[in-house]
Amino acid sequence: MRRISRAVAAVVLLVPPLSAAACAEREPAAKPPVRVPASPSPRPVPLTPDVAEQAFRTYVTDEDVARAAADERLALNWTSDGQAQLVAAEFREAIADGDPIRRFSYGDPKLYVPKMEPDVFPQWFVASVPRGVQGEKKSTRTALMAFVLRSASDRWKLTLTTLLAPKAKEPKVELDADGYATALETEDSSVLIRPREVGGIQATIAAEGGGSVAAKVMKSGRVTTGYYQATRKAEKKAREKDLKLQIVYTATPFPYFALRTQHGGGLVLYALFRNTKLTSKDPRERPSIPPEAAHLLDGTVEGPDIYVSATLQFAAFDPPRAKKDKPQPKADIIADDGAVTKASAPPATS
Repeated sequence: MRRISRAVAAVVLLVPPLSAAACAEREPAAKPPVRVPASPSPRPVPLTPDVAEQAFRTYVTDEDVARAAADERLALNWTSDGQAQLVAAEFREAIADGDPIRRFSYGDPKLYVPKMEPDVFPQWFVASVPRGVQGEKKSTRTALMAFVLRSASDRWKLTLTTLLAPKAKEPKVELDADGYATALETEDSSVLIRPREVGGIQATIAAEGGGSVAAKVMKSGRVTTGYYQATRKAEKKAREKDLKLQIVYTATPFPYFALRTQHGGGLVLYALFRNTKLTSKDPRERPSIPPEAAHLLDGTVEGPDIYVSATLQFAAFDPPRAKKDKPQPKADIIADDGAVTKASAPPATS
């Protein structure tokens, strides 16, 4: 609250009193400014497994209220970063298709809570929990969910959710005697790939395929070499329709989360963008809107280009560096999720 101070000058008029009316015409003395005490800043609450449990339960309850009411604004109040983009796109697609918003059922979570100083932000933790779509049989999968608190006055928000692959095995996160996990530093070199570089390795393989140098440290699979192969097929189909297709996987500005696993490895959660540009080779022609982006466009294409961006969220097991003369296991992406979150079809430029 701003303080407003006034300088008041007292002026003595050396004239004889004229009348009561003259006295009444004198200006009243100014009152001193009222000082309003500033609101104290909230004290940081130390992050403990119990605090994380409460934050998770609060999120689950509030998420279901928002989804039951089909209230996008309320749902977005509890999410941030890539998760907020995905929630907004999900609501828009459901509305466009006339479908109800999905609601989820959760089991009991395993909470991975790093030990942090209470006044250091952001605070974060990861939950591993069975999650299913209400009304859909056999839809339950393990969701890995990262929550973040950016200041003492903020609320806990879900920033990333990814789903364990059906045949993948979740690595065991190392916990100390008090139930706390250990966060890996961004430059930790005890694991095969430094945590901050895991997403870049995946993006490189998606661009270059199995022959990439990056493929020497990360396993082939649906979301690595599979992305590369899918891109090549899509480019070929586009050429057959006299179109040009460009697909690029890039890093995001969103946070990533890395935890020490048993036996010296790491569990890393992170996100990537997949940016697509579809162009008609004949500037007079208009490319067709991709079905996965139809809910984000108004049904018309004014120029020869369509831009589509997807937000993709992953979890990878990052193995420890092998000792000399020992075989080195590769990193393995064990969870993924995501959807198209942005699309545009700008007018043709002159």
